[in-house]
Parts: sequence; structure tokens; C-alpha cells
Amino acid sequence: MPNSLLRFIVTSLLLLGGSTATVLAENELVDVRSRIVTSTEATNIVTEVTDLPDGHAPSPFPLYSDVTSGSGQAFFLGLTRADDSSFKLLTYHAITDTWVSAGSFELPGEPIKIQPIDRGFLFEIEGQASPTVVELVQTVTSLPMIDWIMITGYLLAMLGVGWYCYNREKREAGSTTDYFLAGRDVPWWAAGLSLYATGTSAISFIAIPALSFRTDWLYLSQQCVGVFGLLFVAYKIIPMIRRLNLISIYNYLEIRFHPSIRLMASALVILFQLVGRLSVVLYLPALAIASVTGANVVMCIVLMGIVTTIYTLIGGMKAVIWTDVIQVFVMVGGALFAIGYVIVGVDGGITEIISIANAEDKAKLFDLSWDFATPTIWAILLVVATDVPTWPKEQVMMQRVLATRDDKEARSSVLTLAAVVIPGSFLFYSIGTALYAFYKTHPERLNPLIDTDATFPVFIAAELPMGITGLIIAGLFAASMSTLSSGLNSVATLTSVDFYERLSKNSTEAKSLRLAYIVTILAGIISTVVAVLFTFFDIKSMFDAMLQLTAILGGGFAGTYALGMFTRRANWQGALLGTAASVACAIFLAPHVSPILLNPAAVASCMIVGYFSSYLFPAPTRSLKGLTVLSESPETP
Repeated sequence: MPNSLLRFIVTSLLLLGGSTATVLAENELVDVRSRIVTSTEATNIVTEVTDLPDGHAPSPFPLYSDVTSGSGQAFFLGLTRADDSSFKLLTYHAITDTWVSAGSFELPGEPIKIQPIDRGFLFEIEGQASPTVVELVQTVTSLPMIDWIMITGYLLAMLGVGWYCYNREKREAGSTTDYFLAGRDVPWWAAGLSLYATGTSAISFIAIPALSFRTDWLYLSQQCVGVFGLLFVAYKIIPMIRRLNLISIYNYLEIRFHPSIRLMASALVILFQLVGRLSVVLYLPALAIASVTGANVVMCIVLMGIVTTIYTLIGGMKAVIWTDVIQVFVMVGGALFAIGYVIVGVDGGITEIISIANAEDKAKLFDLSWDFATPTIWAILLVVATDVPTWPKEQVMMQRVLATRDDKEARSSVLTLAAVVIPGSFLFYSIGTALYAFYKTHPERLNPLIDTDATFPVFIAAELPMGITGLIIAGLFAASMSTLSSGLNSVATLTSVDFYERLSKNSTEAKSLRLAYIVTILAGIISTVVAVLFTFFDIKSMFDAMLQLTAILGGGFAGTYALGMFTRRANWQGALLGTAASVACAIFLAPHVSPILLNPAAVASCMIVGYFSSYLFPAPTRSLKGLTVLSESPETP
């Protein structure tokens, strides 16, 4: 027996034999299982040697210092001696800084070599030819029937709304305006709630609680500051855009600059939706639902993709908006139920949660430092300063504004968004902080095998009563499907309006609608396939990944809106060069700065390069009346 192992055993026995034994809670969400593997299998097992983070809470028992193994995204596994004949696996959670026992196990003999592997350890046993693997295995419980009934009922209700809108449009001989803009007859309050639903998505329902659980509230300051920018959007930008009588918001870029700028922006948006946003909002809730139910992640992705594609296909923009309205109430209702149960589950309730949050700075809202690797207040102000003048860049958002009856209702829809977004964001950040307090005080109830993004869904599965779990899973579906349906409809709109109707010499409304149906199906298939591919990658924070992708694919055409609406000298050549500079800037800065700074940097580089390079080419010769926020509106639309 090696001397280091002998010293460890002696120390352990002395500690265990003391007058006061350390009692450590047992985690009931995982099992410790052992199996004998062949020598060939053992050579193919990847060794996972990791070090505990600096400043960690000391282990309640002595550990083998050189055999710490990683597990999940925030957990470490440690190995200690339980008694003369058995060992104990300990889990350390780096976020809550807590230790828990995962369970004890016995080996068929004395270990002569120990290697850490993913989720466990590999033991070479004295006198045994084949090694033994000991690893953590997740215990999965099936979802009760009442929860499945609620989820199924919700999905059928969404299909029913799509079918109703389809039949109504059929009776009214629907046109492209009906299909893409809901006949421009959407009430302001419905458009406002739809704006919120689309902007919220599964990223807010899952990734935001995970973000505040893992860190703090710094990203929330963007909403707090940005809501004031929505006032400028509502009173200056929205009326200007609506006067142009657009279906595709990127038609503005053709009117202001050149057809090539419109087509480039539209193509980038379609690419971003298909390989980025739509896939992410499918992947996140599927991951959550799989964690909750034990269902296959791919099956969950495919199910959501099929249902959402069907009701978007048959119901058009009407179905998208009215399902959004329903989904807001389902999503917010589920979130309120969840945070209520978290508060009840913490000894001391909301007072204890606030105390823990204050003690560990978990509700920090503003950072006044100049650290560009974190979302400081200066970074947030830069985000808002570049986001407000580029607000029309989102076809999925502007379609709702353009679908209202008149300028007054369009303005009211944006003001509704401003009124809802702060309390909504506060709710989702509060869930993450409350979960931190819950698992800080009950560390044994946190699954050591999960990704951080699955923290909230796993709480739903493990802690909430029957029926309520189904309601909140329906909320997860709602968060995903509202954004997915909006994206599918916008991709179909852009393909039909910006490419087919713009480039075809023989375009008709009937052909444009048929193309929109086909594109909706294809977009649903592509986004579903990409979401399935995400399951093969270890993405640390989906929220940060989305920010990076938004900057790379979206910063350029967003900057062209600022060039178009706030300058008179910018021309199409400058806009094109600015877009190229934006993409290069985002790719270069991605490894070096906080993700929240990437998009402002990309937009700013587009504006700066685009504006000054415009002086290398002739100034625009056409009238810019009604095309900038400072110019007078044209006499006719």
C-alpha cells in the first residue's frame, strides 16, 4: 500500500474516531454505483483531474488531494474513507460553496491506484485483474399523469388557436397582409403582450434564473435603464417606420440606402434565426423538460418543433399573436407559483432569502468598476445607447407594431412592453436568487449531475406538487413556443417579401403565400435539427452564447439602422463597409470582453466605420424626408 494512502487512512480513522463526528446530509437525487470494467474499457475512459476553486469551504472529511473529479458544470467530486471497509463520495458545489455526501460504497479489495473520471473514479484493486468504476447515476422519477394531462391540454389548445385563425382567414379570403401582419387589426394591448412574450422566451424562463443563481443581477440593469429608451422608440421611431407602410422592416434599408443592404440584412436575420435564436429557444426548454421527466431531449425538441410549426403554418400572424397572449399568462403564472414554493421551502422565508442575498451580494444591480470583462453600469449604458437607435432591427418585434391599427395603438403597444418588462424581468431574476438561498440551506437537494441552466427545471421536478409541475412545464413550453412561432413567421415573411416579391418579375400574392407556407415548414425543420445538434456540445451559459451570436450576426445590420435614421451623410457603400467591420470586430473581441459588450461594440464599429467611410463615396442624392428621425415626414406615405 502506498505511504500516501496509508497516511490518509490513518488520518481518516483518527478523525472518525473523535468524540464529535461530522454529520453530512445525503443527496437523494443520485445513486453511487460500481461496476467492473475490462482493461480495454479502462484505457478508453477519460481521466478528469480538476482542482477545487480557490477559497472553497473546507471538506468536512479529509480528501485524496490528487483525485478530485468534475461533475456537471458547478460540481466537484471528492473521495474520502467512510470506515475500514468502505469509501464515501462527497460532492462540492462551487456556486453555493457547500459539501454533501453522495453515498458510500465498498470495493472488492484494497485500492492500489485511483484515477478521477467524469462523474466518478476508476480504481485498480490489489489482486484484481480488472479495474472497478464507481460513478454517480441520476435517479429519475416519472412525471405523474395529471402533469402530462396539463401539458397535453396546453399543446392542444395552441393547435386549436392556430386552427381557429386558419378557418377565419379562409372565410375572409386572407391576403399576405392578413398572413404576415394579421390584417393590421391587432389591439394595442395584445400587440404589447406579444412583444413581451417574444422578447422573453425560454432564455428568460430558464437561462435568466440560472444566471442570477450563478452570479447576480447585473444584467437586469439593462432592462432598468433600457425601459426609458422605449419612450423614445414609441414617440419618434415607431411613427416614422409606420408611415412607410412596410411589411418587411428591412425594406426601410432599401429606401434609405440600396437594395443590396436590404437583402444583406434580411439574409443575416434569417441565418441568425435559423442557426441561433430559434434553435436555442427549442434546446433550452427541451433540456429542462428532459431533466424534469426523464424524457429524451431529442424527443422534446422534436415535439415542440412540430407543434409550433403547425400552428404557425396554418394560423399565420394572428395565431402567433393570440397564442403569445395566452402564453404570457401561462408563463408568468407558472413563474409566480414557482417562486412562491421556493420561498416556502426556505427556513425563514423571504426574510432569510434577502439576508443570504445581501450577505453574498447576489442581488447586486450596478457595478461602477471599469472591468470590461463584466457587465458594469458603463457597459449597460453603452448597450442601451446602441440598442435604442437600432430598435427596428428586429423583424419579429416590428411585425407586432406594424400589425396594430394606427400610430396611436402602435405607440401604446410599445408602452405596454415598457410597463411589463421591468416586473417580468424582476420576477425571473428573483427566482434565481431564491433558488440560491434554497440550495444554500438545502444543499443535499441539488442534483450534482445537472448543468447550471437546468437548475430551475430540476427544482420544478423535485420540489413542486403534482399538477403545479405540469403547469410550470407548460410555462416552459410557452416561453419557447412564443419566440419560436414569431421567428418562423418572420423567416417566412422575409423570404417571401424581401426575396421572392422583390426579385421575381411575376410575383403574386397567392405564390407568395405558398412560398411562406413552404418556408415555415423548412425553417421549423432546420431550427429543430440545429437544436438537436446543440445536445452534443457543452455550452457553459446559453445566455452568454446568445449574446455573442447576436453581436456577430446582428451587430452590422443593426448599426445600419442607426446610420440611416440618425445621419444624412451615410450612403450604401459606407453601410456595407460598416457591416463588414462590425462582424470582424465582434469576432475579434468575443474572447476578450464580457458578452454584453459585444453587441454595442459591433454596432458602434458599424456606425463609426460606416459614417466616415461614406465620405469616400458620393453623398445620397434622393430626398431623405421621412427617413430620419430629425427630418420632416413626407406629405404622402
